[in-house]
Amino acid sequence: MEKKQKNKMHLIQLLLLLIGLASAALLFYDMVILPRQNQELAEELKEEFPGDTPPGSSSPTGGPKQAGKEPQVSAVDLASLQEAYPNVRGWLTIPDTGIDYPVLQSSEDNPEYYLRHNYRGEYDVNGSLFLQAGCSLEESPNRIIYGHNMNSGAMFGNLEKYAGYEYWKKHKEVFLQTKEGMEKYVVAAVLKADVSMFPFQQVFFRDQEAVEAYVEQAKSRALFETGVSGADCDTVLTLVTCSYEWKEARNIVVAVRVQE
Repeated sequence: MEKKQKNKMHLIQLLLLLIGLASAALLFYDMVILPRQNQELAEELKEEFPGDTPPGSSSPTGGPKQAGKEPQVSAVDLASLQEAYPNVRGWLTIPDTGIDYPVLQSSEDNPEYYLRHNYRGEYDVNGSLFLQAGCSLEESPNRIIYGHNMNSGAMFGNLEKYAGYEYWKKHKEVFLQTKEGMEKYVVAAVLKADVSMFPFQQVFFRDQEAVEAYVEQAKSRALFETGVSGADCDTVLTLVTCSYEWKEARNIVVAVRVQE
């Protein structure tokens, strides 16, 4: 009887060990393998569709080249990329944050398709960065981009780090490549809000003053003062991902376009 009891305990321990190993393997797959695969897909696109960096510049923004330094951001051949993948609208890069992805957009009748799909149309738990339905990178004064807040840091998983002032100071610049070229933005406000508190889904504005007012409204709810003004700003970039302080909470980063 005692031997049977010991065998039963050993079996239970073995089952618990197997369950633990399976859970660890699943966690490793979700936190390491999938994000790595997702990043590799984006890197493959940049390698397959490389863009031209203007001679004598450190980046497609045209700044002076500094000896011993790599380009801050690298462009893609967006026209060729869009021929291969028509739902690609642009490319978003925030240096040294891990955010360096194509921006997708699906049809208005299925606006969140890319929440769980990659640019190939394959199911992907990380999803893709995607442009809000009805928003245009060429025409909309507010370019609104969404992405998953992944624990691994993939997609917009690192966006919530902007809640820290020191992180913002080191990652102020945001680059968005569109058909018109490489656009540079500077983060003006970081906030946690929902749509009832701040109209981050607003795509169009009646005039430039309304755009400036949108930035000032964001700054009025910001977690800290950045010193970046919305004055004379005609185009803004709004990055949005989930936050978990309350049901509809969002991490929101509002950046203003720099006129080069």
